[in-house]
Amino acid sequence: MPERRTVALVTLGCARNEVDSEELAGRLAADGWDLVEDAADADVAVVNTCGFVEAAKKDSVDALLEANDLKTASSEGRGRTQAVVAVGCMAERYGKELAEALPEADGVLGFDDYADISDRLQTILSGGVHASHTPRDRRKLLPISPAERQDAAVALPGHAQDTAPADLPDGVAPASGPRAPLRRRLGSSPVASVKLASGCDRRCSFCAIPSFRGSFVSRRPSDVLGEARWLAEQGVKEIMLVSENNTSYGKDLGDIRLLETLLPEIAAVDGLERVRVSYLQPAEMRPGLIDVLTSTEKVAPYFDLSFQHSAPGVLRAMRRFGDTDRFLELLDTIRGKAPQAGARSNFIVGFPGETEEDVAELERFLTAARLDAIGVFGYSDEDGTEAAGYEDKVDPDVVAERLAHISRLAEELTAQRAEERIGETIEVLVDRVDDEDGVIGRAAHQAPETDGQVRLITDGLDSLPVPGRMVEAKVVAGEGVDLVAEPVGDGRCTEEAGR
Repeated sequence: MPERRTVALVTLGCARNEVDSEELAGRLAADGWDLVEDAADADVAVVNTCGFVEAAKKDSVDALLEANDLKTASSEGRGRTQAVVAVGCMAERYGKELAEALPEADGVLGFDDYADISDRLQTILSGGVHASHTPRDRRKLLPISPAERQDAAVALPGHAQDTAPADLPDGVAPASGPRAPLRRRLGSSPVASVKLASGCDRRCSFCAIPSFRGSFVSRRPSDVLGEARWLAEQGVKEIMLVSENNTSYGKDLGDIRLLETLLPEIAAVDGLERVRVSYLQPAEMRPGLIDVLTSTEKVAPYFDLSFQHSAPGVLRAMRRFGDTDRFLELLDTIRGKAPQAGARSNFIVGFPGETEEDVAELERFLTAARLDAIGVFGYSDEDGTEAAGYEDKVDPDVVAERLAHISRLAEELTAQRAEERIGETIEVLVDRVDDEDGVIGRAAHQAPETDGQVRLITDGLDSLPVPGRMVEAKVVAGEGVDLVAEPVGDGRCTEEAGR
């Protein structure tokens, strides 16, 4: 019997890339590939790259070079890896240019290759060559009118239009229906992301994502709901809805308020304990959506708001809307409905034309906003963006100084916000239990990876809660952005205590 082909998927970047990797895993497993965790144990190492900012692109290149080191070791009889393949946003964005600059990669595959990923990898593994694609603006592949995009024959990772095979191995299934994406979970985390849509119609002057992810296309509610049910059957307890802009969901399906209808349906899926929505645009927030996010059982009152800055002049140069006072009013509205609601955002400092007065205005906003988590980035030109051609660039040394200053302020403010939560009763979803850190989980205001965590004090409990269980606890201390909490009462999981 011939030896099975093995493949490892190395994922960088955001939760959307994680979903794409699980789709690739499903396709490969369905075609007979064995999935392994360690690239050193794989015939082919597939690196799902990020193409967002310079630091992320560097991480992607480093990961490809590390995989190539495994291939070199294999050629010397010290391993198995025979080929290294780049996929994902950086591969899609640069195509042939990346292949020429990085000959260590045996293949650079774009989104159009995902449906045939097994054949592509087999060709490369057999010593053949698959030509790297020529990058193109993917916005131009879809109709200008959102209402005409649903039936367009364009590759959209996570939206698969092809029909699934009849016989699938264990752990692989169409995530909602016969023409839904195949998906296989990579790991056993109790949280999983679900794509709500792909692409973006906004034209922020600093962002290149729409050019390689394309225009905005919603997934149909039945597909999203079906995938949530499938993940719940796999043991997932928390669903995180992801896209480039969740507040636009439904506009191409004829109903911009579709998310308000869909969220309660997902929250009612048997087995799920929490639903979280990420990537919200402040300019598109509406009262009905705020109501659903703050009042629906099992929907986290969590607001991942893309503010980017608060000085009006900088925001207009970014092709964005709002200002400090409008943003604070939005946060006040949210907290008026759910005082414990979580709020986080990312900010860019050093944008072309930014003045010291603009930085002071951003400080005013941050100080008053009481955000639970803050990401700060220094501006750098991105290929193909409007801002790359702006004059009045801020000196790189000044950008670095502002980045360090605002980052320090952000650390202080988020630590203060964590301390404000002392005394609150929270529901903690346990993520992991280990000898070093103990029982670690997240409250409703904490998304995976980005927003801190909760360490549970377990002294006196008869048994430790296991990953995937929801525990009611009282916050007793803050540790930077993280919290320390003590289970309430006898420490029973909330779903058990309520029976």
